Amino acid sequence: MIIERFANPSLLWLLLVLVPLVAYYIFRSRQGGATLQVSSTSGLGKIARTPKYYLRHLPIVLRCMVIALLVVALARPQSSQSNETSSTQGIDIMISLDISISMLARDFKPNRLEAAKEITRDFISGRTNDRIGLSVFAGESYTQSPLTTDKATLLNLLYRQEVSAIDNGTAIGNGLATAVNRLKDSQAKSKVIILLTDGVNNTGQIAPLTAAEIAQVFGIRVYTIGVGTRGRAPHPALDRYGRTVYVEQEVEIDDEVLTEIAGMTGGKYYRATDNEKLQEIYDEIDRLERTEVEVDSYTRWYEKFMPFALAALLLLIVELLLRYFYLRRIP
Repeated sequence: MIIERFANPSLLWLLLVLVPLVAYYIFRSRQGGATLQVSSTSGLGKIARTPKYYLRHLPIVLRCMVIALLVVALARPQSSQSNETSSTQGIDIMISLDISISMLARDFKPNRLEAAKEITRDFISGRTNDRIGLSVFAGESYTQSPLTTDKATLLNLLYRQEVSAIDNGTAIGNGLATAVNRLKDSQAKSKVIILLTDGVNNTGQIAPLTAAEIAQVFGIRVYTIGVGTRGRAPHPALDRYGRTVYVEQEVEIDDEVLTEIAGMTGGKYYRATDNEKLQEIYDEIDRLERTEVEVDSYTRWYEKFMPFALAALLLLIVELLLRYFYLRRIP
């Protein structure tokens, strides 16, 4: 039983009454009780001591315990149960992830896709009050997860992403449009898309700026992230024997279009050139897209005096039985 507070703590001062009680008992014990005159005490030392001899001080001990328990019960010990209820209009976030073959380039460790998945995982795990969804794109685009609060399932889907999942190419417009479609009917206080790509739009049915205009209409803010070092980076390719090799190629990211998409929708464009920079970008977006949570808390206190009162009653009965029956003395 955990006692967290006393409703009447000032009554605990009554425990001091035990001090004069014990002092008086010690004084009386030293004064002795009834006297009996005998001619000689030489034979009394051979008398065996019975259990009553060892229990003679037990009644006063029990009486002190009874008083202490009653004082504690009068002080009203209490324990608590706390509850919190929170209300918030969270943020709905769609993550649109490029999974084209170029995401295997090794200017990130171990490559762009795995670095993006790992850092996105940390971002998702930290957004406890928000609904988050996942869409992917390469030559085509589709939804992997609609908006959800089931972070475990979402993270599992994120980890399963591979570059060979859909046709190769980079359909940035389709990827953005798919994410917009998942957010357009949302009633959330804030609607956000994080679009991560490492290339230039070279396929798809929807132009990137057209998709950005649609996002703007629905009040969706788009943060765009260009992933890739500046200059050249080792990209995967197949040699004449069908084996995967890495060759140095120029990194081409359409910074201008990605900047325009972000500007049209009230977001921001970032360029990530390594793992650390990508982590910093996600951290900044995480700070920018926060909503306040209103928390109402209350505490219910429960009385815990009854066990002390019952224990005092039980010990009082035991003390009376000992005093007036088993340890009864000659007046």
